[in-house]
Amino acid sequence: MAFNFIQFQRGMSLPEFMACFGSEEQCAAALKAARWPEGFRCPRCDRAEHYIVGHGARRLFQCQGCRHQTSLTAGSLMEHTKLPLRLWFLAIYLISQAKTGLSSLALKRQLGVSYPTAWALHHKINHAMAAREACHQLSGAVQIDDAYLGGEHPGGKPGRGSENKTPFVAAVSLDDKGRPAFLKLHRLAGFTLESVGGWAKAHLAPGTRVTSDGLGCFAAVAAAGCIHLPVVVGDRKPRDLPQFAWVNTILGNLKTSLHGAYHSLGWAQHADTYLAAFAYRFNRRFDLRSLVARLIVDTARCSPHR
Repeated sequence: MAFNFIQFQRGMSLPEFMACFGSEEQCAAALKAARWPEGFRCPRCDRAEHYIVGHGARRLFQCQGCRHQTSLTAGSLMEHTKLPLRLWFLAIYLISQAKTGLSSLALKRQLGVSYPTAWALHHKINHAMAAREACHQLSGAVQIDDAYLGGEHPGGKPGRGSENKTPFVAAVSLDDKGRPAFLKLHRLAGFTLESVGGWAKAHLAPGTRVTSDGLGCFAAVAAAGCIHLPVVVGDRKPRDLPQFAWVNTILGNLKTSLHGAYHSLGWAQHADTYLAAFAYRFNRRFDLRSLVARLIVDTARCSPHR
């Protein structure tokens, strides 16, 4: 079997992480650099000159101009947190390095916190991933497919009509060699022309060549300025459809990851963030070592979320 350099690449080991972010002071310095890479700027008047008021966890930055005081976490995803920064950073490390995802229950055991605290941490970090993923659009050649999360309720509607199933769209752009470059996963209200058209306008660049299985709603990508290339699947098996090889592979990996890590999850409410978290890790899979630092920056710059 050919050597897969992506799977066998060197990530950031736990001893390396602890050497870089093992103390509160190291985490505070990293958070400051992530929030203000060119030095502190007052969030009220944008002035750089400031004093340091207080000490330790109560340290504040006071602007010399307007006298506004702000903390290191104010206005960020960590606003009002009572947890040490080192636990935030450790949660970021564990979530970023877990190839198949990490449940809140597993995070609770690793961090030594309560389950509600672990769930809130997990949810906020996933939100930071989702916010970052929303900044990108797919372009070039794209494979697209429809899929569902969740199963059928006993005695409920069968198949796609099940009230427990959450529809979502999977789209992957390909590079010049026909390999997956960038992934988008988004929940839809349903597979209708209106839903797909709105999604395409937000997430596909005009001129994108979209290959679909011919499902009627995917024709709506044309309204977003994309070129629709439908392929009628009929009775053919996935192995007979190389046009969808990568999107089918990614969907298989996604479902294996979600079913292995999350045994009880309200997909109708939380599908967006969990799908975005999978896409975030996939889109940065070529440099697992730097993924920790990138997620620290994205978490630090994300607005507060409850």
